[in-house]
Amino acid sequence: MDTTESKFGLVVLGARRARQITSYFGQLGEGLGASVPPQITSTSRKPLSIAFEEVSVEKIVPIELPDEPEIEEVAEVEAEAEAEVLMGEESGEISSEDDESA
Repeated sequence: MDTTESKFGLVVLGARRARQITSYFGQLGEGLGASVPPQITSTSRKPLSIAFEEVSVEKIVPIELPDEPEIEEVAEVEAEAEAEVLMGEESGEISSEDDESA
């Protein structure tokens, strides 16, 4: 529990890592090597148990992804850009789109 902020975060981290381990074992015969192998030696054969062991010895740590901008913020930025384009057209300026079509 010390590595994540909540129980839910720990479960999600373990589940994602278990899927990666399962994918690695599935690709062994094909020689693709696209997945990361288990980072510890374990007596367990189950991917979820291996994943939680990796988390407990801090071989796998969660990272914080940057928050995506809110939809309202994106809409505001787009509206401002559109208003600037409209103001430029009303004042008689030729936009680059009009330049290319001429």
